[in-house]
Parts: sequence; C-alpha cells; structure tokens
Amino acid sequence: MVKIAFYEIEEWEEPLLRKAFSDCEIQFFEEKLNDKTVGLAKDAEALSIMIWSHASREVLSQMPNLKFIATRSVGFDHIDLNYCKEKGVVVSNIPKYGGDTVAQHAIALILAISRNLIPSVERTRKGNFSLDGLRGFDLAGKTLGVIGAGHIGKKVIELALCFGMKIAIFTKTKDEELAKNPKVSFVDLDTLLGQSDVITLHAPHTKETEHIINMQNVEKIKKGAILINTSRGPLIETQAILEGLEKGILKGAGLDVLEEECSLREERELLTGEFLKSCDIKTQLLNHVLLTRNDVVVTPHNAFNSNEALKEIIDITIENIKHYLSGQLQNKVD
Repeated sequence: MVKIAFYEIEEWEEPLLRKAFSDCEIQFFEEKLNDKTVGLAKDAEALSIMIWSHASREVLSQMPNLKFIATRSVGFDHIDLNYCKEKGVVVSNIPKYGGDTVAQHAIALILAISRNLIPSVERTRKGNFSLDGLRGFDLAGKTLGVIGAGHIGKKVIELALCFGMKIAIFTKTKDEELAKNPKVSFVDLDTLLGQSDVITLHAPHTKETEHIINMQNVEKIKKGAILINTSRGPLIETQAILEGLEKGILKGAGLDVLEEECSLREERELLTGEFLKSCDIKTQLLNHVLLTRNDVVVTPHNAFNSNEALKEIIDITIENIKHYLSGQLQNKVD
C-alpha cells in the first residue's frame, strides 16, 4: 500500500483526498514540511506540500522511500530540484488554475465601472433613487485592449466577444487561431493604448513587463478609457494611473492589485497564515491614495479567490498523484 503524506492541509481538503486515495495509506498534517516535522512522514513514498514547506536537501534526505512530490502550487522554488534529480524523485506542480475565476473578476470590474455599479448601490442604500450622474455605457462595439493573451487573457477575450466587443491584443506570442476572428487584431503596445476603450492586463511580472504602463506612455491612452489590472501591481506605475485620472485621460480604473503590495509569489499565499504574518495588507491598502477616489474601484487581490479555483488545485493534485501511481506522469517539473 502506497504511503502518501500531505502537509499544509486545510480541513475542507481532507475528505476529497481520502476519497481519491482510499486504497492508499495517507497522512494529513496542518504543519508545513521542515526539519522539525519531516519525522511525521519519513516513510512516505509520495509527498504533497505547499509553498511554505521547505523541501530542502537536508529535509528530503530524511525520507529514504520518497519517489514523488506533488506541490499544490504553480511555483516550485521551495523544492531542491537538484537533490530530486540525483535521487530520482519526480516533482509535479499546478501549471495553471483559476483562469475562469480571474477572467470573470476582470469583466466584473469593467461592468462595475461602465454601469456605475458602486455609486448606484451606495446611493440606493441611503434611500436616494436619483439617476443623476449614473449614466453608463455599453460594451458592445467598444474595443478591449488585452495586454497578455495567455491562459487568463484568452478567457477574458472569450467573454468580451460575447459582449460584442472588438479585441486588440499585445502579447508575446501571436495565437493563430485567435487571429482568424475578424473582431480580433494583434497590435503593438502604442496602437493598443491609442484605440482601446478598455485596457486590461494579464501578463506576468517580469523585467520586461514592469511598468509596461508608465508616465511616459500614459498620455498615449485613448481619452476616456478604463484601465483594469487583475494580474500584478508593478505592471502599472501608480503615478501613471493618478496622472491619467487627473488629466481626464482615464475615465476610471478597476484594480485588484496595487504596486505597493507585499511581495507575492502566487495568489494561494494570500489565504495562508504565514503570509498574513509577514504582510500587513490592510495597512498597505489603507495608505494607498487610489482608495479614496470615486473613479477607482479597488478589490483586495481577490480575483483568484473562488471555490472552483481552489478546488481546481486539489483536483489537479489528485490527477498528478494518480498519474504517478499509474506510471504515466503529468505536469512534471524538469
């Protein structure tokens, strides 16, 4: 009977994993894996951990039967891959999750601004049913500029097309299938900024993408456009958002992420006690000037946070482990 050890497990995850591996000997630990807790599961053949565990050479060497690690995360820098390669230990990860979840949040921010949803609700709660200043605009016929057309960006495009929008894309790799759609065009960044009624960012944070929208190019944005960011805060220079709003270049902004946020490897960290200990999100958000503006909608880095997205992590982990048990690996980290 294969022994599988799960560290950093939450209560809701246990029944799903017990059902999936009823024919295995499984162990669950709330603790993260480290040199103090490795003894709890030193005989395990398979191991599943999250990003706060320390799967170092020193720790893994105390698990002589270990043959497989399934990290429940996109990142894998908490695992000593060199040691795993030496010992023939296979590692799998979660390449992507929550595409629909984040895409829908981006669209929700667009709708909230285009239909003045926040002020409409706040006014009505106070018993004021006046429509003054609440006139919105339709998305049909408007151009959505998408910066980054990867897994999430494509989901956003799919939804935007359902609203009757035209799509301008600036991305690293052109998708030939998307290019066949007459409502979709691949353009350079300046062209996208100049013709888009709504701009949404779905790119990773790299040296190339940091401040991709900045004080130098904000004035190239079409006047009256809306700016949406559900990816990473540093993609936009904060001062450029303020400049755009003050000068009337931007009609509004919908932000799930802010440049001044704590360093974050991946969104699943936000739900862990370890991250909350190291990052005072509340204070950072309260100190942010954009929070006080009526033309900005800010959400607390919540775009990823749905039941379906979090369950997807467990579902893919289960698949990764079952593929290992059957001898057919998937999502292998090289």
